Order: sequence, then structure tokens, then C-alpha cells
Amino acid sequence: MSNRLAHQGIVVGVDGSPSSAMAVRWAAREAGMRNVPLSLIHVIDTPPSGLLALGGAALPPPTETGDWQKTEGANIISAAVRVAEDSAQNGERPQLETEVFFAATVPALVDLSKDAQMIVVGDRGHSMLRRALLGSVSTGLIHHAHCPVAVIHDGTPSSAPEPSQLPVLVGIDGSPASELATAIAFDEASRRGVELIALHAWRDKGMSYTPSIQWSGQRAAGEEALAERLAGWRERYPDVVVHLRVVFDRPADHLLDEAESSQLVVVGSHGRGGFSGMLLGSVSTTVAQAADVPVIVARQR
Repeated sequence: MSNRLAHQGIVVGVDGSPSSAMAVRWAAREAGMRNVPLSLIHVIDTPPSGLLALGGAALPPPTETGDWQKTEGANIISAAVRVAEDSAQNGERPQLETEVFFAATVPALVDLSKDAQMIVVGDRGHSMLRRALLGSVSTGLIHHAHCPVAVIHDGTPSSAPEPSQLPVLVGIDGSPASELATAIAFDEASRRGVELIALHAWRDKGMSYTPSIQWSGQRAAGEEALAERLAGWRERYPDVVVHLRVVFDRPADHLLDEAESSQLVVVGSHGRGGFSGMLLGSVSTTVAQAADVPVIVARQR
């Protein structure tokens, strides 16, 4: 069992990298919108050691390096606090909580996700070895966390003149994970006061990659099925204008195309659901890695 504090609300892992700073900014605004605490967590990474590390329990600091690592961690947290305070909008400054501890990073953050509403990380950490791909921490969380995971990129934001007015995009395949993604996406669109794009990638194994003349009929049927699936959510969120997108095959490519004109993408963590098509799993990893905008991967306890 871990002896660390339980952090409810929004938890963000910070390491002092540019990607981490972007994650803090995004998380601070998210916590402000939700009126929940924001926890800034810095994990001083230590090698896994038996079952304690696997369970997320804190490991004792190395005797020779522990002091300077604690000092560095405190400085990283202080900088993150300043970023969070500067990111508050419309007086929506969240309650801040901070913690620094020694542990194996991914198991520790997975452990913290058991109590959090959402955990937020940058797409890459400080290590230059991780610059080419999604970082090991963000990858570990989108596969193992017990709550939704937001992956924030430090790349160039959308070139649209008013990014805050861009829609939220959700990928839907009918699976339980997709249903959770839908719930998150409607909530996020409602809080932001923007439109929602619901995308389903339809695939028939009997059809060639190039859609045939049958595709127009299949798309119409897909749009009808998608509209029926979203009917209850539309009733729950009458303020959210929804646009349906039914496309042929290649869900990750279509999501990334739509993401270029969206402010946020929400995808399920895995699963293929009640109507033919989009397998969310490898798709969610691809989108979290390649999108330039924040991506929420819908995970649940």
C-alpha cells in the first residue's frame, strides 16, 4: 500500500520540461473550469525494486544524491506553481496541492490516478532519448491509469485565430471506452461553450480501401446509427451543437485530420464496440502521439 497523500481533482506530473509546463497550463485551466483542486506532482525517478515499486509505493532516496534531487524537485515544483497561477482565467484559480517524492515514475502516477478525476502529463519528458516518440511516462499512463489521461504537447498551437472557439473532437466506435470518451467530450464541449464533432470510422472487410459506390448508402446508415447512439447525450447537453462525421477506414488518420481544426481530442483507451469499425487502442496511442492539440484518453477504474 502507498503511504502518499490521496490527490483528488486534477493531477499533473511535472518535470521542468517545456512539455510539462504546457501540461501545467492546460491542467490549471481544466481544474479552474471544474472547480476542483490541482495537484502538482514531481516524482524523482528511482529504479523499480520488487513489489513495492510495482505497487507504486515510495522508495527510499539514495543517500548520496537524495538531498540535491529534493532541492531540484522543490525548484521544479515552485516553477510549476508560478505557471499554474499565471494560467488562471476569469478568476478561476484552483486550489493548489504539491508533492515531491522518490518512486518509480509510472507506477507512482498510476497509483495516484486511483483517486484523481484526471491525470495530465506532457507528451515527452526531459530525456532527449524520448524526443522522437511519445514519452515512456505518457505511454505508461494511457495504458495503465485508473482515470482519464490528458496528454499535452509542446508543439505549435493551432493557427486558427481563435483556438478557444474551435470544437472538441471525439472518436466513437460503440465500445464502453468509447462511451466514456463520449461522456467526457460532451462535458468538455459544454464547459468550453463550443461545438462537438463526433467521428466514426466505418470499415467493411469486404470492401476495398477505395470506397465503392455502395459507400454513400453505408455512410447514411452509419450516420443514422451514430445519431441514435448520441441521442441521449444530446438530450443531456442541449447546449452542445453536434456534427456527425462518418468516414471510411483509417480512424487515426481521420482523427488527426480533424484535430488540425479542433482544440481538444477525446478517444477511448481500447475496444471495438457495437457497430462496425473503429478499433480504439492503437488508435488512441497514435493520436496521443501525433496530434498537436491536447488529447484525452478515456480510461476508468
